[in-house]
Amino acid sequence: MYQFVKYILMLILASLSLISCKQKQGDKIRVGFSQAMTTDDWRKQMNSSIKIEASLRPEVDLTIKDANNNVDKQIEDIERFISNRVDVIIVSPIQSKPLTAVVEKSIKAGIPVLVVDRKIEGESYTAYLGADNIEIGRIAGRYIISHSKGSGNVIEITGASGSSPAYERTLGFNQIINENKRFKIVNTIQGDWEKESVKAPLKAILLQNPNVEYIFAHNDRMALSAWETAKTLGLEKKIKFIGVDALNSVNGGIELVKSGVLDGTILYPTGGNEALKLALKMYNKESISRNNILNTIVIDKNNAEIIENQMDKVDQQQLVIESQQGAIKVQEREYASQNNLVRLLSFFLVIILSLTIYSIYSTISISRKKKQLERINQTVIDQNNEIQEMAQIAAKSNEAKLNFFTGLSHEFKTPITLIMSYVESLIENDKIKGTALIDEVKLIHKNSNRLLRLINQLLDFRKIEEQKFTLRTSNTKIYDFTNEVMANFKGEAARRNIDFQLSCKNKNLELFIDRGLMDKVYFNLLSNAFKFTPDNGKISISIVENQDNTVKIHFKDSGIGIPDDELSNVFDPFFRASNNNKNSSGIGLHLSKEFVLLHQGTIELKSKQGSEFVITLLKGNSHLQPGEIIQKVESLTSIPNLITDNLNIEPDLKESNTISDAEKHSLLIIEDNVDLVNFLKAKLSNEYVVYNSDGSDAIEKALEIIPDVIICDINLVDKDGYEISKELKKDLRSSHIPIIILTAQSNKESVLKGLQSGVDQYLTKPFSLSILKQSLSSLLFNREKLRYYYTNNIYRVEPESKFGNQEQSFITKMNDIIKKNVENPKFSVEDLADKLGVSRVQLYRKVKAIIGINISDHINNVKLEKAAELLKSNEMNISEIAYSLGFSSPNYFSTAFKNKFGISPKEYKTSS
Repeated sequence: MYQFVKYILMLILASLSLISCKQKQGDKIRVGFSQAMTTDDWRKQMNSSIKIEASLRPEVDLTIKDANNNVDKQIEDIERFISNRVDVIIVSPIQSKPLTAVVEKSIKAGIPVLVVDRKIEGESYTAYLGADNIEIGRIAGRYIISHSKGSGNVIEITGASGSSPAYERTLGFNQIINENKRFKIVNTIQGDWEKESVKAPLKAILLQNPNVEYIFAHNDRMALSAWETAKTLGLEKKIKFIGVDALNSVNGGIELVKSGVLDGTILYPTGGNEALKLALKMYNKESISRNNILNTIVIDKNNAEIIENQMDKVDQQQLVIESQQGAIKVQEREYASQNNLVRLLSFFLVIILSLTIYSIYSTISISRKKKQLERINQTVIDQNNEIQEMAQIAAKSNEAKLNFFTGLSHEFKTPITLIMSYVESLIENDKIKGTALIDEVKLIHKNSNRLLRLINQLLDFRKIEEQKFTLRTSNTKIYDFTNEVMANFKGEAARRNIDFQLSCKNKNLELFIDRGLMDKVYFNLLSNAFKFTPDNGKISISIVENQDNTVKIHFKDSGIGIPDDELSNVFDPFFRASNNNKNSSGIGLHLSKEFVLLHQGTIELKSKQGSEFVITLLKGNSHLQPGEIIQKVESLTSIPNLITDNLNIEPDLKESNTISDAEKHSLLIIEDNVDLVNFLKAKLSNEYVVYNSDGSDAIEKALEIIPDVIICDINLVDKDGYEISKELKKDLRSSHIPIIILTAQSNKESVLKGLQSGVDQYLTKPFSLSILKQSLSSLLFNREKLRYYYTNNIYRVEPESKFGNQEQSFITKMNDIIKKNVENPKFSVEDLADKLGVSRVQLYRKVKAIIGINISDHINNVKLEKAAELLKSNEMNISEIAYSLGFSSPNYFSTAFKNKFGISPKEYKTSS
């Protein structure tokens, strides 16, 4: 009985130890934040951002101490953090010098310190995060100089004495102002970051010297106070005011800019979330920069509304996150309660099981049979463990071999790719074209390509083994796809007089397939067919649509076949049939089967008078996961030459055009080298509608076509590429078109001159075709992003902002003309084109390129916006509004209005 009680106590102690261990595992990273922001808005913004970031990191225990602008209180808070041995301390100093000693104390205690917003004296801190206050001062100075039209007299209102932001902002501001002799800082007022410190001294200065053009205050509160003081003297419209902070709050910098009180304010980011991320990196001893600077911008009337909208969206998202975090905390409390109950039940279950085990053990322990069985059982367990250990050793050995070959394959790819790149350049070199060397160079390129494909096949095998392949299926006409692949084998079939046929009753049959993977399946099967089929033989592909929602694709040849007793092994990796005397890696058919299985299909082999492989695929896409389906069809841009690998013949090179001309972007090539033009046309015509010019009519052709992108040489027959690019970029009709310079001139001066002429990219010859293709794709993608901006901001595009002055000036001018004529029923697209000084076709292409809709739809949208305003005013009935805006009938107007706003004009008028 004593042994039993002892056994139960041991189990209880073990359970308590397990619970204690779990509690220790739940320890969090303790982060202390000493807050010293001087205003409620700053404090709210900083605390909100750092709390949100902490809520997303369950391993963090964040404690915030607010010193309420009291230096002694802040020192006391940091001392408490040190005594509590927190893991990291974040400090936002009220003043630099008083906090230096306590920060040094923390560093000596082994606790890293992140200083944010304001620096301390000395270097005794781990890292600093904040805005570059010197740069803020410089930005203010540059803004005043660039916008000044008056006396150039400036008053500076600084922050509190001893504050590092005040000192640094003054330093940067003075650097810029003192560099320009026309500008002068006539007075400097020592403020304390609050409004009341400004009014009296500023009033006295303005009474003595009212000829002041700008007042720069170190924060928006003091700038507002300066405006209020100037207003009492009637000078608020004569003087312009610049502040710092740009808070999105009542009487914050953004609101003051929008209301016209401030001419501009400089964003001063709090960086709460960045501070916590940096603190965690310090805790984890990751490599970080000692000085981490937050970015800033000037906010004026041009971008205040955009910035305000963005900040409002961020605030809304933060509220959603806080709400979600609250719900998560409630669930965590429920989970903790349920977890404790489960632990308690588990504890009692352990006791019950212990009693049961003890009872059974006591009953049968006296039996010799039991002991013998235990010894036999132990022997079996030992032997099983040995077998498992041997299996693990074998698995590790196999994994090591595969990792070695995979790693070696990756290492091979780099030098092989370099060899192929240089060989391609040699093939294009005029010096060896037409010589005996060209055949030898092509042979090098062919075998390099062959080696690269074999390595890629090994990497595919490795990916299959690790289940790393992801399907990217698209709706594909299987007959057309099969024809595309067969085109690469027709040259070999003709050379060897092989009857190579494709049969399919439904040529419009569509299947969801991954074109890249299925291409490899086709090539493996056809490569084997050509390898083992003798001259004058027959190879056929037949596509059969079945009643059971499946499609069978038969690959049949009249080759040597495979022995019956080996049919079951043909899809095993590294298998080679006994009658196969050809060179083979042995993994092609294995990969083919795995790729078909990824499509939820099957592949089988029949061998009678040759070989017949049958692939069975399901119709539709219900058998696929949503992530395995893509909308855009991916064309076969590169086809592996498995025939060439095994038969040492030249493939029949034909590029398939799988994209209709209507879906292609247009490309204008301005080049006087006919061979190069033909080469680029051959390589790019699958993806682009290609036009060309020798340079003599380049500008006229560009304005006629309005292409999506232009490739231009420098040395041309008439004007050089720099002049052509400059003229096209200055012309409103063509300014939006991206231009790539493609030239042999690679010196620094030529590149600089090209960029100065307005081109978007500068590439030198000899060039990489893949880089050229990617450059074209990237420029078109960036144009799509700009189009997205214009589409979403079409009715409030400013004529001068950072997104492209030419396009924005065009849109602004066009919108103004439309709005002035919106009530003119006779106003047409031709009238608009005439007022803009362009042809109707050029206007259509320009608007389509910039905003993605045709000009008629755009004019209609403007009319409907005007209709909405008239409906709100209740001055006209619906019929009057319809006819006044040029709509043919009230019914047509109602239909168009409902399509745009989702409700009828009558409902809209009632709701407003």
